[in-house]
Amino acid sequence: MADITETPVAASARRAPIRMPERWFAWALVAPAMLFIAVIVAWPLAETFRLSFTDARLGGESFVGTKNYTDLLGSSRFHDTIVRTFFWMFVSVSLKLVLGLIGATLLNAAVPGRALFRILVMPPWVIPIAIGCIGWLWLYNGHFGLLSGVAQRIGLIDGPYEFLAYKTSAFYSAVVTDVWVGTPMVTLFFLAAMQGVPRDLYEAAYVDGASRWYRFRRITIPQIMPVIVSMALLSAIWTFNSFEVIWILTEGGPRGATTTLIVDTYKVAIGNYKFGEGAARAVVIVVLLAIFSLIYLYFLGKVNRHYGSGK
Repeated sequence: MADITETPVAASARRAPIRMPERWFAWALVAPAMLFIAVIVAWPLAETFRLSFTDARLGGESFVGTKNYTDLLGSSRFHDTIVRTFFWMFVSVSLKLVLGLIGATLLNAAVPGRALFRILVMPPWVIPIAIGCIGWLWLYNGHFGLLSGVAQRIGLIDGPYEFLAYKTSAFYSAVVTDVWVGTPMVTLFFLAAMQGVPRDLYEAAYVDGASRWYRFRRITIPQIMPVIVSMALLSAIWTFNSFEVIWILTEGGPRGATTTLIVDTYKVAIGNYKFGEGAARAVVIVVLLAIFSLIYLYFLGKVNRHYGSGK
């Protein structure tokens, strides 16, 4: 009998792996991420949108159409809450950006002990927000708080002053605490961006006789503008949805002075078990943030192009 041997071509064909089409392989790679987004983001968002058209409570739910939205749009209290939320966001984010830029500039300077200062700026960001807010709660206490005690000793006030008991002082006290929590992160991001600016630009400007302020305005700011834009938008969204700081300090009081949209939504949906009304508020928050983000990115994009063109 003749010895039948397998040809090289046939052996190669037999051992060739089965290849998946590139399109299906690409879908297989992104499928886990898409499944995660669908379960964690898309489904809760769709369920929230559905609940916003019901009067869902602990006892059940029934379809009410757009009643929740019409009630919100006709409520002057809700309008005041929206204005207060944007004002809270504007004041807090502005302070974070300004203080973060100043802090990053100082930490980027060649001074003795620079590494130690960079470490010391991190605790407000590293420690849990609840612990930090409890510390501020003690500072604001009128009877044994440090701020009230110092103010009395230097003669600013005659007796104990409860910072969180009055509408104006409670609002700005919450702003100060939120700025304390968020500024370190902004500072570190700005510092990282500044360290990426080529030193040749500063050396050339120095040789030409440019002052420090001119170098900062014409070199540093344009070079780190993409980071400023990103941090401004991210910080605005985080501050808009900030809950822990306000809730731990004031729970939205006194008399609603620190009640923002996210706090109001929590009170309605979780505190009063009005899940349908709370869902409608959550949908409004998503819409407002989406509109704000688009407008914000548009204007900041124009500013970025302005700085990038060197005008």
